[in-house]
Amino acid sequence: MTDTEYFESEEFRDILKEYEEKVLMGGPVFMDLDDMADVADYYHMNGQVGKAMDIVERALKLYPGSTPPLVYKIHNALDNNNIKEAYRLLKMIDDKDDLEFLFVKAEILIVQDRIAEAERLFRERFAQITPEEHQDYIVDVANIYSTYNVHDKAMEWSARALPEDTDDFRELMARTMYGLGKYEESERMFNELIDHHPYSIDYWNAIASAQYMKGDYSAAISSSEYAIAIDPDNAEALLAKANGLQRMENHEEAIKYFERYLEKTPDDEFALLNMGVCLINLGKLYEATTRLHRALDVADKDSPYLAEIYQELGFAYSELHQPKTALYYLEKTDQMDCDHTEIAVVKGHVYLANGDINKAEEIFRRIIEDPETPPRALLRIMVSLYDNKYIHAAYKMFGRYFDIVGKDCTEGYSYMALCCWDLQRHEEFLEYLNTAVERNPQEARLVLSPLFPQGTAPEDYYHYMKEYLKS
Repeated sequence: MTDTEYFESEEFRDILKEYEEKVLMGGPVFMDLDDMADVADYYHMNGQVGKAMDIVERALKLYPGSTPPLVYKIHNALDNNNIKEAYRLLKMIDDKDDLEFLFVKAEILIVQDRIAEAERLFRERFAQITPEEHQDYIVDVANIYSTYNVHDKAMEWSARALPEDTDDFRELMARTMYGLGKYEESERMFNELIDHHPYSIDYWNAIASAQYMKGDYSAAISSSEYAIAIDPDNAEALLAKANGLQRMENHEEAIKYFERYLEKTPDDEFALLNMGVCLINLGKLYEATTRLHRALDVADKDSPYLAEIYQELGFAYSELHQPKTALYYLEKTDQMDCDHTEIAVVKGHVYLANGDINKAEEIFRRIIEDPETPPRALLRIMVSLYDNKYIHAAYKMFGRYFDIVGKDCTEGYSYMALCCWDLQRHEEFLEYLNTAVERNPQEARLVLSPLFPQGTAPEDYYHYMKEYLKS
């Protein structure tokens, strides 16, 4: 039984009702410690952190020094990156031999990236327990590592366990496979779990995430829709559908779901950033800058999305023909740990889009002549040339690009096909179109779909155009 299913069970509903009635009466709340811990977890899962902390404090008054409420407070401290407070609370736990004490102590070490020390704690305790306890202990340790995204260690410990025909073990393996980037295996395992728990929002969201990561955006949208059908207000499902729609270039629908998600989680800079990107693609540039500035306002100084927010602001202000403002935001990334070659490409694009051809050429030439420049950056330069109507230059550069990257290249053929189309090189266009559809149908859909009737599948592009060019 998943946590969600337990919280929906009659057994738990009776416990919750008993607690809430006692709170309303205003007197002391005498309840079993484990039941109080479950109620706290329920409130926390539903975003009612204040209520969760209230019951934790009540539990500590009834059971001073008890492990479950102090573990809850330690997790809360770790969520806020307050390591000092976590250690203070750890000392307050009376039973230092309790397995939960060991586990939460190791969690603090893991959060500090002191993996070797946490591993030493786990191994020392493992050597002390009986063989009958091994399986449960191994699975618990693997789950802890999985929770904190230390997936190599999660797999290492999982490999020690006896295979279990249980949903808990399947979930552990599914999440570990996901963390290791084995999305096909992860999706398959979560589908097995869905067979047993068809109304589990967590599992539908997990499947959507695995499908998204392997590039199956249509399937990811469908999975998120199952989760939304179960709970129309589930934030994770709304975000998953928004992300999938954005990847499918359905920007207008994506914005609707980003808006619904942001009603639940208004300070998520990732969602604000991607909503801004959708608005840029729709040409709604002022609205885009509003969302992107909001993303800057709420983003922490260590946010992994900060450089991307500045980059998209650069794009937006460039399109608004405000190159100085665009470059101002791009230059804010100069001292950041990010892909500076990518930012340089955007700077070159800003100059090119706003008429400073010499400055753009200087930047692009420096990038092209650098032997360390990745092919992806070269591709973005060529796309910039095409977008700014330098079709011949883009065409020539694509020809050299394919010689450099070799026969295994999968990106760029759709753009070269577009160049050939604009230059009326129809035979070459059909050759590159065929290659584009075979090697990267997703790119073909994104780049070439405007040339075809709405709804035409990429696998039909070549046949359609071959017949069209005959007429």
